[in-house]
Formats: sequence, structure tokens, C-alpha cells
Amino acid sequence: MCIKPQQHRSRAFTYVELMMAIAVSGVILTALISFTVYAAKSFVGMHNYVDLEQKSQNALDILTRDIRQTQYLSNYTKRIVNGQTVTNSLTFVDFDTNLLTFKYVGNMLVREKLGESTMLLTNVDYLTFLIFQRNPIGGTDSQFRTTNAESCKLVSVSWVCSRTILGARQNTESVQTAKIVIRKSREY
Repeated sequence: MCIKPQQHRSRAFTYVELMMAIAVSGVILTALISFTVYAAKSFVGMHNYVDLEQKSQNALDILTRDIRQTQYLSNYTKRIVNGQTVTNSLTFVDFDTNLLTFKYVGNMLVREKLGESTMLLTNVDYLTFLIFQRNPIGGTDSQFRTTNAESCKLVSVSWVCSRTILGARQNTESVQTAKIVIRKSREY
């Protein structure tokens, strides 16, 4: 009887198996990297949104508190933006007879009182003030607009903020809008 030498089976990968493993690993790695980048962008965007929302709410709280306690609107200024006239500065006589001014200047909302300027909000892309009389339009929840500072009893403010996220400028905060009633009245 003839004894045949034992054939050894190869336990290594063949070239085709190795190429398939590299291709499958590449697809999985690409998907994992894409998911990680997407998750990081979402996390940064959410953090940015929360931060802008907190800063907007703080600015709105200060505006509301200060405007409600003023005696009256003494002056406002307008400018033309994209063919529309918008109010960008309001000056009030405060409860202590000092002037209180809110301005939209250089992408910032600024509060000025007694010669001190306080920046309330930055990264403002759009801001406008509207002034109204207190009496409502019949059958609606809207008020009559006015161009006379003395008849102003309600101020509407709207703004949009944005920041650059990973190299792209994005609106990361929705429009912030509020109507603020001047509670004090001018005494004649």
C-alpha cells in the first residue's frame, strides 16, 4: 500500500477573501464616520440653538421689564432695509425721568441708560421695532399702528439670530417676537 503524503489545508485568507473583507470594512467604516459627523453637527446645532434661545429670552426679559416701567416713548428712529422702512431705535423716558434707549446697531441689540451701554444680544441678523396704540382693531387681537411717539402704548419687537456652525452660517434660532405694553402713562 502506498501512503500518500498528507495534504495540508491552507488556513489563511485567499486574496479574494481579503479584498472582500477590506471592502466590507470600508463600507462599515464610512457609514460609522458619516454617522459620527452627522451626530456631531446635530449636537453642535442643538447646543447653539439652546444657547441662542437662552440669550434671546434674557434680552426679551430685560426689554419687557424696562419698557413696561417707562412713562412713555419720547422718540424713535427709522432706517430703510431692503426697500422697507423699519424702526431700529426707541428712546423712552424712564420711571426716574432718565432716558432709556434700545438700539439695533451692527448686528447687536444695545440698551443705553445714564451713559452706559449694555449689549443685550449679538449675532442679530434682523431686528425691528413696531409701535402701536393700545386700542385694538375691532374683532381682532391686533392694535392700530402709530407714527406718533406720544400715542404709543404698545411696542412690538422681532428679531432673528444666527451663528456660524462648522463653517456655514445657519439660522439656529427662530424668529423671536413679543408685544410689550407700556404700563405707566404720561401725566399731563
